[in-house]
Amino acid sequence: MLPRFLAALMIVGTLLSATPARAADDDIVFGVISTESSTNLKNEWEPFLADMEKRTGLKVKAFFASDYAGIIEGMRFNKVQLAWYGNKSAMEAVDRADGEIFAHVVTLNGEPGYWSLLITHRDSDIHTLDDVIKSPGKYTFGNGDPNSTSGFLVPGYYVFALNKIDPKTHFKRVVSANHETNAMAVLNKQVDIATNNTEEMARIQDRMPDRFKDIRIVWTSPLIPADPIVWRKDLPKETKTKIYNFLTSYGKTGGDAEHDKQVLAALKWSGFEPSSNDQLLPIRQLELFKARAKVENDEKLSVEEKKVKITEIDLQLGELQKKMASSK
Repeated sequence: MLPRFLAALMIVGTLLSATPARAADDDIVFGVISTESSTNLKNEWEPFLADMEKRTGLKVKAFFASDYAGIIEGMRFNKVQLAWYGNKSAMEAVDRADGEIFAHVVTLNGEPGYWSLLITHRDSDIHTLDDVIKSPGKYTFGNGDPNSTSGFLVPGYYVFALNKIDPKTHFKRVVSANHETNAMAVLNKQVDIATNNTEEMARIQDRMPDRFKDIRIVWTSPLIPADPIVWRKDLPKETKTKIYNFLTSYGKTGGDAEHDKQVLAALKWSGFEPSSNDQLLPIRQLELFKARAKVENDEKLSVEEKKVKITEIDLQLGELQKKMASSK
């Protein structure tokens, strides 16, 4: 047990040593989740972060971790003070890293969110979700990062839990990666099917229109709430005010609005709107539904054990439903 514990400490130490240090209250490290390669992310994010630094007077440094957990842990240890997350990773940041949602992005077309997808190559014999469900052991699968909403949580519930499927046993082989890597694995026929989302598809369509034509979408999820922006709750009030005013006005007002819109377009967004931790209530509900389905399908549990666990989950769902009703 001790060697494992020491190994875990070494991993955390390596992660945190790679994160930019915070020198003062006016230094902000902005974490960006790893939906794509760090090179692509830097190209898209650096103009925006440069504008943030210029207009707020804060020193803004970017942190691109190799996985979602790196940003969450960075915020937990106050090495990251501000971050763009998906909803599931934001939930982890709120619950474990003293995070708080204060804004969310707005998509280019004004949609209130985005969609999770299952994609395959157009040459594949997979045309529908039923083709996947009815073919255990036949296909290879590219799953998303475990902290990804659209790459893992949403398909994990709607595709797998509701159909009583365990991806680890249903597919011939399972690998996990970010959205960009999963898309390229499908295009290069390294996996038969993979998770993805509509935002990444828009980026690929822009960068590689010829290759985009080789992607077939076989399943689309219900709407996922737009990506949240999270800060640490203990940031100074003055710093929060500067960041909030910058984000909520970016691309909307002032002589730089046209420039801002071009920067946002590269990120596939049109701006930001105020939000709160209540944005996570549907995601928390989804997590509980998924946990409930897992208990129901667990053959190792006795009838009584299942009853106890399901009762506990149903109580949590009831409390969550009350919060969702009161937040409307």
